[in-house]
Amino acid sequence: MQQRIYPVSVVNRYVKQLLQQDMLLSALWVSGEISNFKRHTSGHLYFTLKDAEGSMAAVMFAGDARLLEFWPKNGQQVQVQGYVSLYEKTGQYQLYVKKMQPQGNGALYEAFEKLKAKLEAEGLFDAAHKKQIPAFPRAIGIVTSPTGAAIRDIVQIAKRRHPGIQLVLYPALVQGDGAAETIVKGIRTLDLMKEIDTLIVGRGGGSIEDLWPFNEEAVARAIAEAQTPVISAVGHETDFTIADFAADMRAPTPSAAAELAVPEISRLLKNLQQQEQQQRNLLHKKIWMQQQSLQVWWQRLQLQDPGRQLDSYRQRLDMAMQYQQNRMYQLLKEKKQQLEAQGSTLLLLSPQHQLEKGYALLTDAAGKTITKADQVQLEESVNIQMQDGRLAVQVTQKELTSKRRKA
Repeated sequence: MQQRIYPVSVVNRYVKQLLQQDMLLSALWVSGEISNFKRHTSGHLYFTLKDAEGSMAAVMFAGDARLLEFWPKNGQQVQVQGYVSLYEKTGQYQLYVKKMQPQGNGALYEAFEKLKAKLEAEGLFDAAHKKQIPAFPRAIGIVTSPTGAAIRDIVQIAKRRHPGIQLVLYPALVQGDGAAETIVKGIRTLDLMKEIDTLIVGRGGGSIEDLWPFNEEAVARAIAEAQTPVISAVGHETDFTIADFAADMRAPTPSAAAELAVPEISRLLKNLQQQEQQQRNLLHKKIWMQQQSLQVWWQRLQLQDPGRQLDSYRQRLDMAMQYQQNRMYQLLKEKKQQLEAQGSTLLLLSPQHQLEKGYALLTDAAGKTITKADQVQLEESVNIQMQDGRLAVQVTQKELTSKRRKA
C-alpha cells in the first residue's frame, strides 16, 4: 500500500482544528510570569508566559489590550484568560489572550524592585552624581559582547558619524553565569585608560533573564564609581535595568548610545562653515555700513565747501531770475489777451459797428442824437449818419407808433 504524504500546511491546519475542538483549550485561565514582553506599533502585545518548569508564547491583540487597566511588564505575575491555537505559518502553538489581570510580582521583578529601592535610598541614582557626557571624546570604551548585534551597530554608527573616532572594546559576557563579573571588570579596566573619555555599557534586547546581569548590584556600583562618564544601552526602548539608573545617561538602544556618544563630524563641519559664512557676511555688512557712513560724511563735507555753496547760490539766483522772467512774460501775455478781449467788446459796442450792420444815426442841426420821432418837427432838417457818409434831409411826414397821432 502506498504511503500518503501530507504538506506541512495541511498538517498545521489539522492540528489547529484539533486544538480548536478541545473544550478545555477553547476557554481557560492560565497563570504565569511575563517575559520577553513587546508592544508592536499596531498595539498588539507579544510575550512569553512562564513558570518554574515551562513557558509558552502568548499574544494579546490591540482591541483587547486597550481594555487593560494596568500596563504589563517583564517579571510581572499575571492571570490570563484565552484560548490555545496554532499559528499555521510557523507551526507554533500559542495562547491567544482575551483578558489579563495582575496576580502579583514574579521573583525577578521583586528582586529588581528591592535592589532598586536599596540603591536609590543610598543616593546612588541622584542626579547630583551624574557626570556630563563629553561632546568631543578622543576615544570611547565599550563593554559588551564581541559577537552581538550591539557592537556591530555601535561600530557602524560611530564610523559613519566620526570616521576617525577611536573605539576600545572590552569583550564581556552579557548573559548567563559569570556575566556580571566580566561586565564589572570591563568597566574598571577601561575606566583606568586615560585616553577614554566615554564608556558605553550594554547589549541588545532579550528576556528579563537575559538582561539580568545588568540588574546586579555589583554592575550598578561599578558604573556609579567609574570616573569616566557612562552611557547605559541595555535592550530595547521599553527595557529598564538597574544599570540604567546608575549610569550618567541612559540610551534606549546600543545604536542610540552611539548617536549620543559620537559627534557627527559632517554636521559639525557644516555648522562651522555656516558660522564662518555668517561671520563673513556680518563683516561684509559692517564694512559696507562703514563705507556708507564715510560716504555720508564726505558728502556733508562737500556741502560745507564755500565754493560749492556759492555755486549753489548762483544757480538758485539764476533759477529765481528765470522764474521772474517767465512770470513777467506770462503776465504780459495775460494782459494782452485781456486788452484784445476788451477791444473786441468795444468794437462790438461802437456806433460804427452798428452802422456797418445797416443801422443809421440821426442828429438834429445842433448835432444832438435823435432817438424818438416826437423829437423832430415837420419841415425840420435832420442829419442821417450812415456807414459811408452823411445825408441832410427835411422831414415832410412823420408817423408815431404806440397810439400816438399821425402828423
